Amino acid sequence: MALNYNHKRMSEPIIDIHQHLNYADRSDADFLRHQLHMGVTQTILLPAGTPVERPSTHMGKSNGLAAKISGNDPACVFAHNHPVNYFFFANEVPDLPNARQEIEKGLKRGAIGIGEQKFGVDCDSQWMQGIFEIAQDYQVPVLMHIQHNMYNTNFLRFESMLKKYPKVNFIGHAQTFWANIDAGITDQTNLYPKTPVKAGGFTDRILSDYPNMFGDLSAGSGLNSLQRDPQHGRDFLKRHQDKLIFGSDCDDRSGFGPVCSGSDAIIMIKRLSATKEIERKILYENAKRMFRI
Repeated sequence: MALNYNHKRMSEPIIDIHQHLNYADRSDADFLRHQLHMGVTQTILLPAGTPVERPSTHMGKSNGLAAKISGNDPACVFAHNHPVNYFFFANEVPDLPNARQEIEKGLKRGAIGIGEQKFGVDCDSQWMQGIFEIAQDYQVPVLMHIQHNMYNTNFLRFESMLKKYPKVNFIGHAQTFWANIDAGITDQTNLYPKTPVKAGGFTDRILSDYPNMFGDLSAGSGLNSLQRDPQHGRDFLKRHQDKLIFGSDCDDRSGFGPVCSGSDAIIMIKRLSATKEIERKILYENAKRMFRI
């Protein structure tokens, strides 16, 4: 599908809920230009947890969220140095003994959420429930990277967490979350399916059934969920217009053109939104409401 790229700053505000500092060694200067070129007006920074060697970090291979991303302190400092336009989350490896203490430290410094939780534990494990309890106590959302046999595993059991923590807003992201919009999925190891979508998959259903489940349309996985079946994508955006939020999660330096999945996602959201109201909800209003920014 041909895309029309325009890297000039857009006149309408856009909130990007999913970006990282030092992403694949990207400099802060390149990052600032990237967000400007994409047309983003406000950005939420998602830090990594403490670098450790244990099974939850795949013995260190997933440190830095497996992408060289920096931790809580740089995100906090950057956001404080760029007020109004930049905000930050707090994060920690969930099975570390001091996970709650570290996350609470960030929340007390002004973090507006927890994540990106991207660690090798079950999505309903005691460790993740500890994270959810912090989110419940501080009334902040949790953003989760859900990837089969890798991060927040056993996703099809997640419904029990939505029931147990009804006051926590959960934001789903990544390959397995988006692959499961399809009721016809037969292979959870297929992280980027390309076939037409049969509506009513697990992700589709929990977005419909639970007011505390939201979707982050970032990265290649979120973009693929729209591109693989544009007619379904159009219906999906309409059906879940109050539950979907734009994020970029791209590590390029340009912020436009075919190398930037974030700018591609903005174009696809604009193209597939049935009304201007739906477009504005997904690109701006849903995030503004959830994060009160």
